[in-house]
Amino acid sequence: QVRLVESGGKLVQAGGSLRLACIAYGIPFGGYTMGWFRLAPGKEREFVAGISRTGGSRDYADSVSGRFTISRDNTKGMVSLQMNNLKPTDTAVYYCAASPSGWSTVLRTASYTYWGQGTQVTVSS
Repeated sequence: QVRLVESGGKLVQAGGSLRLACIAYGIPFGGYTMGWFRLAPGKEREFVAGISRTGGSRDYADSVSGRFTISRDNTKGMVSLQMNNLKPTDTAVYYCAASPSGWSTVLRTASYTYWGQGTQVTVSS
């Protein structure tokens, strides 16, 4: 059974930091491009960050570039998202997702086959 389990979301003040983690079960983790997405109330789900199978390539949404860092540990089946200098506009449910497709489709939501249940991040002003 495939599962992606996120953790680390919480309430934090603006300017603070959080580290989200996602552990994958039931998939050959190293064969998947991994991504983080977020869904805020009244908005569409948006891409936040992606990392290639080996970790050699990374991509970020303009809104988080320079503040967020995605990383992965293929030995643990884990992908992480370090979030610094958080803003109230970062408030959302954050989801990790796994895509069997190559790096060229990292931004394409439809390429992600497996999704976690989400973890809530709330940034107060």
